[in-house]
Amino acid sequence: MPTSHRSPIALSLAGFYTAWTILPVTLLLWFAQAGLFSSSAMGQTAVDSSVPPSQRVLEDARRRLIERGEFPGQEEFEQPFIPNGQEFEAYRLGPGDSIFVNVLRFADLSFQGTLDLQGNVIVPLVGALPLEGLTVEQAREQIRVALDRFVIDPQVDVILIAQRPVQVTILGEVVRPGLYPLQAPQLSTALVSAGGTTGLADLRTVRIRRSFANGETLEQEFDLFSPLRDAATVPDIQLTDGDIIVVPTLTEADRQDYDRALIARSTLAQQQINIRVVNYAGTRGGVIGNLTLPNGSSFVDALTTISPSLDSADLRKIALIRFDVEQGRAVTQEINGRNALRGDFSQDPMLEHNDVIIVGRNLIARITYALNTFTQPFRDVLGFLLFFDSLATSADNLFRPGGSSDD
Repeated sequence: MPTSHRSPIALSLAGFYTAWTILPVTLLLWFAQAGLFSSSAMGQTAVDSSVPPSQRVLEDARRRLIERGEFPGQEEFEQPFIPNGQEFEAYRLGPGDSIFVNVLRFADLSFQGTLDLQGNVIVPLVGALPLEGLTVEQAREQIRVALDRFVIDPQVDVILIAQRPVQVTILGEVVRPGLYPLQAPQLSTALVSAGGTTGLADLRTVRIRRSFANGETLEQEFDLFSPLRDAATVPDIQLTDGDIIVVPTLTEADRQDYDRALIARSTLAQQQINIRVVNYAGTRGGVIGNLTLPNGSSFVDALTTISPSLDSADLRKIALIRFDVEQGRAVTQEINGRNALRGDFSQDPMLEHNDVIIVGRNLIARITYALNTFTQPFRDVLGFLLFFDSLATSADNLFRPGGSSDD
């Protein structure tokens, strides 16, 4: 190629090389003139080798922006939260929650952190960022917006890796109402921690009452019965600190459409029930004692456990006495044990916690008479149980020869 044709190309390449080599120096001088970099950042001798150069430059720029008052404060990130019913089931971050944040294409900006007592998490370049009261998706967007001031179009993923423990109050038809700390803040865990629901619980309208930081309180009902009946997934609601759970009482009018046996066999209900037994026709004579049976057990289950003497017991007349909460008194049902053993379901009712079974015809009459002549109604189930506990102190009178069922 002639020399006259090579010279312009060579000059162009030389000029491009010169511009490329002096461009970084020109940019640094421009930033220094703007006051974004300190002299220590440009000429410092002691450099932390553990921090990547790109991050050191960005951190220095961030400090300069703060000094000049051009960096946004926390108030620009804070967004007032207004709760609504649709967002009730969403889990909201709070102090103690741990998250992992992955920033694609910027590995230096990815981090794992825990919200502090003020609900903040430390984000690289940004500093303390408030995330309390936000859902995981809202936190992702909050972090993305904050990082967007430093990098172009950051793609952020947020994963909740550890939930904070919460403390909730459980009231109503559970075995042990009260205040419970929960490591796994789910509704089902709360019910099991309280000993399970009682036989009078109505799981169709379990209420959760929640208070928010702005002073507003919301209450929402959840149906745990229909999924069990329809073989569907039971909703496991995420709980937050301070939630109040109320399990209502099943009314008499609703009992016809409510499968209590199904609930009794579920893991949400009380797992074991206690049955008191007054048995004259035992192999050892008169016996007053307790039976512990799985919840959902029937009368036949208790009868086979009692094992009354077939020689002295009249199985055709066995009494099942139950305290009726609505009436405030004991209700007696006479059961034909022989028919129950033969498969008559009408004579094989499902047992409830604190039921009393009486075996021995004459003894049934005497206790029933005592219940009918009792001058004051039982105020609660405790008074009902104390009545039968008092029988143990007078067992000799109950089981003396004059009280024989053969009379």
